[in-house]
Amino acid sequence: MEYRHLGRSGLKISEIAYGNWITHGSQVEEDAARQCVAAALDEGITTFDTADAYAGTRAEEVLGRALQGVRRESIEVCSKVFWPTGPGQNDRGLSRKHIMESAHASLRRLQTDYLDLYQAHRYDVETPPEEALRAFDDLIRQGKVLYAGVSEWRADQIADAVRIAGELGLDRIVSNQPQYNMLWRVIEAEVLPLCEKEGIGQIVFSPIGQGVLTGKYSPGATPPAGSRAADPTGSGFIARMLDDEVLERVERLRPVADEAGLSLAQLAVAWVLQHPGVSAAIIGATRPEQVRENVKASGVRLAPELMARIDEILGTRIERDPARTVSPAQRP
Repeated sequence: MEYRHLGRSGLKISEIAYGNWITHGSQVEEDAARQCVAAALDEGITTFDTADAYAGTRAEEVLGRALQGVRRESIEVCSKVFWPTGPGQNDRGLSRKHIMESAHASLRRLQTDYLDLYQAHRYDVETPPEEALRAFDDLIRQGKVLYAGVSEWRADQIADAVRIAGELGLDRIVSNQPQYNMLWRVIEAEVLPLCEKEGIGQIVFSPIGQGVLTGKYSPGATPPAGSRAADPTGSGFIARMLDDEVLERVERLRPVADEAGLSLAQLAVAWVLQHPGVSAAIIGATRPEQVRENVKASGVRLAPELMARIDEILGTRIERDPARTVSPAQRP
């Protein structure tokens, strides 16, 4: 496992992080979740990503129990706030009330005294950004959060957050968590250039396109049993990506993966990590062997000619057309 700085911050994280959206507390049983976390630790993963809203707060609880006994200083625990965690009108968004209450609830569920990284899970159009950023800054000053970040914010929203932090003397955000993979490259136009300029690292999710880039789905075929597309808790997030044209092009990536000595999944993760603005790629897993396979992408350097062939095979229309992927508003 290799490690990278999170943007221009002093924090180092594993370039492959383990995330538990969908899986923990919903798609897999707790014993399997514990085995996956143990495999991640064995493979050198130190960065663990979750969120209060995952599986109705159960994902944080499962991760907290799975990490018990691990030396706290040896890992980075990351969570997020925004989506509803209860029925109340203040149980959502980025108000000071919700951020503070959610942070304390996440600490209890994760059984820890602090979060290494706390992220605004989406931009809240109903709350002044100054209010949200001040709340994050206060949590940092209290020692309950070490670094603050955002997830799926637009470039202009990130730029505004940087400006406000400078004007008010607040801790700057150090990370953004966007969707990014061979089939979804929206952040390349504006978000990545801005973040590189401002020293904000990307912790990207869905590097294997919800499993589509593993090659497990064939054009015109029924999704295999046990796959995310066949599971009621995960199929809604992947159904629109199971386009026959996309799947046919993914099949054409196999010779490229073979030439690089990688599986299709490893190729997809390695591709994401080639971008200098990416600090880490988040992988999920329902079985320990999936963790062990994907971490082999760490440290891989793909030759420029291989990167060019990937672009030729996938085509820019598929890579950049939002209609061919799930909307970011539905993402983790």
